[in-house]
Amino acid sequence: MELRERLVHDATESCPYIDGETARMPLRWQMRHLSGEELDAALADGDRRVGRMLYRTSCPSCTACEALRIPVDEFRPKKSQRRVWRKNQDIKVTVGPAKFSQERLDLYNRHKRERGLSRDGKEMTQQGYEGWFINTCVQTMELCFSLNEKLVGVSIVDVGARDTSSVYHYFDPDLSGRSLGTFSALVEMAWCRTRRGRFHYMGLYVGECDRLNYKARFLPHERRVDGEWIRMGKEGDQ
Repeated sequence: MELRERLVHDATESCPYIDGETARMPLRWQMRHLSGEELDAALADGDRRVGRMLYRTSCPSCTACEALRIPVDEFRPKKSQRRVWRKNQDIKVTVGPAKFSQERLDLYNRHKRERGLSRDGKEMTQQGYEGWFINTCVQTMELCFSLNEKLVGVSIVDVGARDTSSVYHYFDPDLSGRSLGTFSALVEMAWCRTRRGRFHYMGLYVGECDRLNYKARFLPHERRVDGEWIRMGKEGDQ
């Protein structure tokens, strides 16, 4: 029987989302490229991807992390989200395979540094960028956002047979007033619909973490709680 994956890391560490909590995120190296159907199944099980590895939280004393997905055909943007959509119609979006460039790396590092998202203060290198985003075990695409021919944002998206998964989005901090994080999510869902997609996975939701709890504003959505997908029709409510 073919070995599909092997465990390469399984240790506890300080939680990146909740102060004082201990995190455990075992990393499973994928021995081969996964089919679209295999990615869909992994996402449904709560997996996330980084490089050629899949992981899901398995923390010793906390269950705050919940995978969140949106049924794209049922999603209806709120009034504030529609405003963000209209505000950014001058931005050009192009789709293609994820790739590296110095322009992308510089923008990524600016976003991490100026948005206060770096945990250790170190800048990403080309090797790190390619290792996290480009050297992948699934089909990985990027949505590039340009304004007046200048790159102002990039969304890294994994693509399954029926589902898509948002891996990471970064943008020009000078354009924070445009709410490009919200705009990118709306664009990603619209693109998923053009593929006749089913679910767009938004990553982890953590109610106590402001960097992650904004995802609950996209309704309706489903969150994975105790191994079951629970539908949320109103913000924060079942």
